[in-house]
Amino acid sequence: MQNRRTFIESLSFGSAGIFLSTGGILTSSLALADDSAGKSLSDFDSLSGNLLADWVDGMLAHQIDEPDNPIHDGALACPSCEHIHGRCWEAVYPILRMAKSTGDEKYLAAAIKLFDWSKNVSGADGRWTNDLNPKSWHGTSIFGAIALAEAIQYHGDLLSEEQLATWKARLKHAASDYLWKKFKTLNFTNVNYGFTAVHGFDLLGRVLGEQKYLDRSSELASGVKEYFTEPNKLLFGEGKPYDVRSARNLLPVDLGYNVEESLNGVTLYALHQKDEELLQLLQKSLEGHLQFMLPDGGWDNSWGTRQFKWTYWGSRTCDGCQPAFAMMAHRNPALGTAAVRSTELLARCTANGLLHGGPHYVSHGVRPCIHHTFAHAKTLAFVQDHKKSLEHVDDATPLPREVAKGVKHFPEIAVSLAAKGPWRATVSAYDSIYRTKSEPEHILHATGGSLSVLYHDKVGLLLAGSMPKYLQVEPLNQQENPGGDFPLTPRIEIRKNGKWFTNLYDLTAKVTHEENEKQIRFHVQTTLTNLNYQALADEVSRFDLEYLFEENRTVITAQSTNGDASKEQASLILPVLSPTGEAVKQVSETRIEISKPNGIVVIESTVPLTIQETKRGRVFNMVPGAEAVPIIAQLPRDSGMRATCTISVL
Repeated sequence: MQNRRTFIESLSFGSAGIFLSTGGILTSSLALADDSAGKSLSDFDSLSGNLLADWVDGMLAHQIDEPDNPIHDGALACPSCEHIHGRCWEAVYPILRMAKSTGDEKYLAAAIKLFDWSKNVSGADGRWTNDLNPKSWHGTSIFGAIALAEAIQYHGDLLSEEQLATWKARLKHAASDYLWKKFKTLNFTNVNYGFTAVHGFDLLGRVLGEQKYLDRSSELASGVKEYFTEPNKLLFGEGKPYDVRSARNLLPVDLGYNVEESLNGVTLYALHQKDEELLQLLQKSLEGHLQFMLPDGGWDNSWGTRQFKWTYWGSRTCDGCQPAFAMMAHRNPALGTAAVRSTELLARCTANGLLHGGPHYVSHGVRPCIHHTFAHAKTLAFVQDHKKSLEHVDDATPLPREVAKGVKHFPEIAVSLAAKGPWRATVSAYDSIYRTKSEPEHILHATGGSLSVLYHDKVGLLLAGSMPKYLQVEPLNQQENPGGDFPLTPRIEIRKNGKWFTNLYDLTAKVTHEENEKQIRFHVQTTLTNLNYQALADEVSRFDLEYLFEENRTVITAQSTNGDASKEQASLILPVLSPTGEAVKQVSETRIEISKPNGIVVIESTVPLTIQETKRGRVFNMVPGAEAVPIIAQLPRDSGMRATCTISVL
């Protein structure tokens, strides 16, 4: 045990050890604070180190101490879920990082205890299962192998010789048996597994000292270039099958998985191998994905195929964007800005030592899932272990969406980004559907020509698309939605005979736009359908939507396409994001004001506005983890059924 007794004395303390953990709380606004000075590398080091310390202490507060119950003893209990997350043992890496940076032996003891618990999710062939059920999904073994390899590579010196040998033997078992047999191609399942394995095998080869893993990594990497869209180099493959094409001939792309998982793996490989050709491709891809980061660090995955895991800061069970974006900042400093802004947002979404799955969890009284914390803590540990490679990381260079003007269209996903003055908006007609055996049709992101994001520089996020119907596609990886299911995507809807018809299910909506110096105008032709994509029969079902963006306002107009009037009531629904605590005032029947810390949001309409009654005065949706004031504008039943709503900020 010589290493355990003496490692504290020989440490040179890292930055995380000298920072006080502040126990961040969720803010009531997603608007950025004014900081013209920007963040330097030392600021990013402090930010990531302090947040890592906060998270590790938060996880240790939930480590189970039940010596008489080996199935539980050492695992991390989840505040929101009744089950133990099988991947929680991957936190051994960030916990060991804290052991080294602080010299506190409690972290070393916690990491060893957590590793010992992992036998409960270990299979005979070396796999780790996603959950305690031995028949549960096992592809996540690649993420566990990487976490264990990083723990050994960077902090194995903290372990006794016997412990280190045990950890290495466990890693070799996973590598030589399950991973070697299962991970032979990039596309054996969703692309995030194959792309992560590129880095995984490269790391395994170095840690275990075996050439065959390095060769497997190189073999997988040789096919990477085939997985990027044109013209924006977005990574595709988050679909079933990975290359399925939609009716619009579009491939499956998910922003969350791409930026927080897949691109990390292949980028770290390319950097280590100094593969310049691959690095040039990946730089273009990272820059293409960066277009979707909002000024406050939020990832706009309102349109992604796996949007059911969207948490505004990323994706529920992924690791975070920091490795790829921070490590590539020397090639484009805006990538470094992304790493900083994302980390700042993660800090704002942290309370009581745990990362919450969205900006309004605390205000709505929703408990966090610990999965978010132990996954993202790995990336901050990586950042702390690679400080010498991050000298170019700061936020002096603005994000593309901060300085954007006009419309940028992404034809490969039928999504457009609009920028006018302080407004940032996303319009989606993306029709690639993520399918599973249990849900072959109904897993749907924001589409139908919907305004899936509206952001204002002064007050932050105002509109955000959710699933039309919240589905726990991965029940053990998604929390239940508290209260009733109320979609957050702005929409037109008609409810008839207990059935719901809306543009949110329209996969054929036609979207066009025009712009000049004064305004941007989108035109949407859409059909109201049910969740089986069947149009409303014997009723007005075709409508036009218009989104107008000017310097001082956003205007949303809805009307029937042919000027007909419906028999049933049609409504324009505007769920304006607002956490509990912000004052909401109905000034008149056509004007509502929401007071935010940095301004007053004004919603005015040509028709009466109502706010749907709720117990808390807000609706909440797990996608993207936000509260909203559910504002309803009923379309008049006269010719044209035209209604206009204007959003402005005072």
